[in-house]
Amino acid sequence: MQSAIVLGGGMIGVSAALHLQQRGWAVTLVDRREPGRETSYGNAGMIQAEAVRPYPMPRDLATLLKIATGRTNDVRYSLSSLHLHIEPLLRYWWHSAPKRHREAIEAWARLIAYATSEHDILIREAHADNLIRRAGYRALYRDAAALEHSIKDAEQDRREFGVNFRVLSGSELARAEPVLRDDLPGAIHWLDTWTVSDPGALVTAYAELFQRLGGTIVIGDAQSLKQSATGWSVDTDQGRIDAAHAVVTLGPWSPDLLHKFGYRIPLVRKRGYHMHYSGGASLDLPLIDKGNGYAMGPMAKGVRITTGAELTRPDALATPVQLAAAEASARELIDLGQRVEPDPWFGTRPCTPDMLPVLGQAPGHPGLWMNFGHGHQGFTLGPATGRLLAEVMSGETPAIDPTPYRPGRF
Repeated sequence: MQSAIVLGGGMIGVSAALHLQQRGWAVTLVDRREPGRETSYGNAGMIQAEAVRPYPMPRDLATLLKIATGRTNDVRYSLSSLHLHIEPLLRYWWHSAPKRHREAIEAWARLIAYATSEHDILIREAHADNLIRRAGYRALYRDAAALEHSIKDAEQDRREFGVNFRVLSGSELARAEPVLRDDLPGAIHWLDTWTVSDPGALVTAYAELFQRLGGTIVIGDAQSLKQSATGWSVDTDQGRIDAAHAVVTLGPWSPDLLHKFGYRIPLVRKRGYHMHYSGGASLDLPLIDKGNGYAMGPMAKGVRITTGAELTRPDALATPVQLAAAEASARELIDLGQRVEPDPWFGTRPCTPDMLPVLGQAPGHPGLWMNFGHGHQGFTLGPATGRLLAEVMSGETPAIDPTPYRPGRF
């Protein structure tokens, strides 16, 4: 029987562990906390079937100037830490050129095509359907010209990738979400996306399924990973664990571990914040406020606001300027009520400069595998890339060509 240690208990790691287990592997999942407590806990709670285009870096001067001068809430940065981000940002800018971005879209969309179907299998097996709603979400626009531009992009995505949407006028939006103010231009209702009332609970449900099927979860230190005579070992609270293979699914922390084995994998690390609100109005479906760079949606703890990207030091204290701006914008739309938590949650999204995940075997270390760098869509893509990785590791013919995601490209 093949054996593997999976390092990282987020959506990516738990999904990879399950797919290996289904193929007869003996799998131990190792994390410093219980599954689903890091980045997988803090997202906007959407399995985004419509997200066929990875986010490129803006290349027009007007948008870049807005970011540089702090006049957009999508992206904020700390000037004192900008030097840490310059190299990956320059690579990101280069890959965002139209031709290269088109190549990324084609590789990305092949993964997205499996997002909901692979989640659906695990949702049913984990008895987690109570957490899921299959009714889409709405992208809200405050500017009529921006709405018209986005409708054209949506129509192109429907032609190319078969995504489904419906355009709502301002009055139709007001009827669909009566708690909203009624003077907005309209929205795009993306119909195929699924929403989750508690993202952390869904990861936990998948982890419990893994355990019910015989998998082992232990608390351990991923940084203790070493090559051994029989493969790989890691230190845990159960002692040293050995396996023939090790899989790095540590999200934004993955390059730090891989650095000691000689790998230099660049990441644009985008910090995001969230906060819950209760006692006010409740939304029917999640909304993304396209003009103000945040999402808000109904969840178990209340309405959750999730921010865009902050570029700062990994160890920097919380500077929730974006959250404050998002909260102020949201209060213009609905009665939010009061904050539930005393302090905002924050976590980091691991984005590669070419916008594609890192998936495959380490070029110079047999038995060392990688699966991270999903950007804003790790929660969406965990089961899809977990399946692809398990197929490759098991010597199967993979459902899609894994070449674009190979670690050796860096």
